[in-house]
Amino acid sequence: MERDDIIEYSLDTHHDEATGVQMRKKIWKVTAYLTIITIVEVALGAFIKQHSAIWPFVKWSFIALTLVKAAYIVLVFMHLGDEKKILKYVILLPYFVFIAYLIFIGLTEGSAVHDALKTHGF
Repeated sequence: MERDDIIEYSLDTHHDEATGVQMRKKIWKVTAYLTIITIVEVALGAFIKQHSAIWPFVKWSFIALTLVKAAYIVLVFMHLGDEKKILKYVILLPYFVFIAYLIFIGLTEGSAVHDALKTHGF
């Protein structure tokens, strides 16, 4: 007995082959961007020593690249990229401000703890 309440969704597509090609191109583009940013992050972490003079630049570049990836993921996968520019700012700006605040607190408290431990001989 065959059920008639199950809809075959593959037969109910409303786009042509050109739209499918465009969608696949966008998927490959997103994959390439995220892969390139990840490769840059891994290369920076693998080839630059922590005690070198440019290590603070590397740490800040990790933070910046991670924020870029997060914003790009939100824009693409949550379809925010299709919205007006002001809506993008209204949604993304509070997150960036909050993340900057967390970074500030982490660095400030981390240096305070380091100074306190140094004072007590640890």
